[in-house]
Amino acid sequence: MSAQNLQEVLDQAGNTVDHLRNSQLGAYVYPVVPTEFSNWRSEQQAWRNTAVLFDQSHHMDNLFIKGPDALKLISDTAVNSVANFEVNKAKQYVPTSHSGHVIGDGIMFREAEEEFVYVGRSPAANWLLYHAETGGYNVEVEVDRRSPSHPMGRPVQRKYWRFQIQGPNAWQVIEKLHGESLEKLKFFNMSYMNIGGQQVRTLRHGMAGAPGLEIWGPYETYFQVRDAILEAGAEFGLLPVGSRTYSSNTIESGWIPSPLPAVYTGEEMRGYREWLGADSYESVNALAGSFVSENIEDYYLTPWELGYGSFVKFDHDFIGREALEKIDPSTQRRKVTLSWNPEDIKKVWGSLVDVDGPQYKYFDLPMAQYGSSNYDSVVDANGTNIGFSMFTGYTSNDRRVISLSTVAADVPEGAEVKVIWGEPNGGTSKPTVEPHEQIEIRAVVSPVPFSVVARKEYQGGWRTGYND
Repeated sequence: MSAQNLQEVLDQAGNTVDHLRNSQLGAYVYPVVPTEFSNWRSEQQAWRNTAVLFDQSHHMDNLFIKGPDALKLISDTAVNSVANFEVNKAKQYVPTSHSGHVIGDGIMFREAEEEFVYVGRSPAANWLLYHAETGGYNVEVEVDRRSPSHPMGRPVQRKYWRFQIQGPNAWQVIEKLHGESLEKLKFFNMSYMNIGGQQVRTLRHGMAGAPGLEIWGPYETYFQVRDAILEAGAEFGLLPVGSRTYSSNTIESGWIPSPLPAVYTGEEMRGYREWLGADSYESVNALAGSFVSENIEDYYLTPWELGYGSFVKFDHDFIGREALEKIDPSTQRRKVTLSWNPEDIKKVWGSLVDVDGPQYKYFDLPMAQYGSSNYDSVVDANGTNIGFSMFTGYTSNDRRVISLSTVAADVPEGAEVKVIWGEPNGGTSKPTVEPHEQIEIRAVVSPVPFSVVARKEYQGGWRTGYND
């Protein structure tokens, strides 16, 4: 009998790690948006030098939460405090399991007194939806799932379009669109502006040390607003960013987007696993990389290991609080950037045309991910594992291969470590994996964010330790 929920999938699989490491999901796709509008190098350089238009309309879930208990639902499931969560503000929402390990994250917008919108990947959306349905909360929830990875010519419809205008020239573009000066609100505050005859919602955001906005509105006005932005931005060097390039902004700015959701073990989590479908993200999630353990819990991460430690507030009761109160933050791994050795990287790329030498795991550009959750082993000089390299790619702005990683707290900045690139024993059966050999890549422990400008000037908790 075929499995009906995640718990049954795991029971039939036997070993959770083997199941996820051999997932047949295929490559992670940022849907609908064209891969490139110009080329990924120019698109990367535009967010550092001029301005860009990010199209975020299709790759994230939207969860609309309304009702008297909406704030309580959020408070009960988030490590964050909601004490200062006012209308027209946004927060990064971080839920943990009963064991205190991160399930996922996303952005929570408070649009009205009893109206919230969660925007982000499925694990946190699923967690919210489960508790809304089973926790006795007086709320109404509407789900708008991400667009299909392969629409195959079928029409795609969302409730909202969602864009970001970012880069050093972003504010000039924004004020030209609005038709007059626009107040630069504090980070993660919301307001309105005018674009092409439409009033749209705004979230004060920023990138590369410059102010920018995330904007959204009814999907029916998608082309009207997009065309207006591109027309206004042309004189300021604004470029639209394709789906191939989009995710590479995070390796510069410092957000690890897809840790493994910590939901696969624990009796307290069984009800959730029985609620999740056999085709859920958590069930088909493709686990990739050189780190291999028989115990799925070795892949779980605490908020501190992902750079969310400043979000943890014990001024409210929430799922996972008891476990987190027992953790000494100083003992936890910390988030860093690893700068990969250029000569070692040349060996990886060179193996593509070396007919006599070893074949190393293909390193795609600009992003090298070949799973949904990526865990490459980081080792010290003795070969001892000291952490995970989790999001890897190339930035043409710095002409470096870098990765967002979490490493042992006592590993100093400037230390040389090694990343094991490629999976053992020739690789798993994932569709994204070809037969290959592993290679050790030297890397230097570096700050996060990697960009000096972003590190010094950008505000945001998961980048700089900004405390909300």
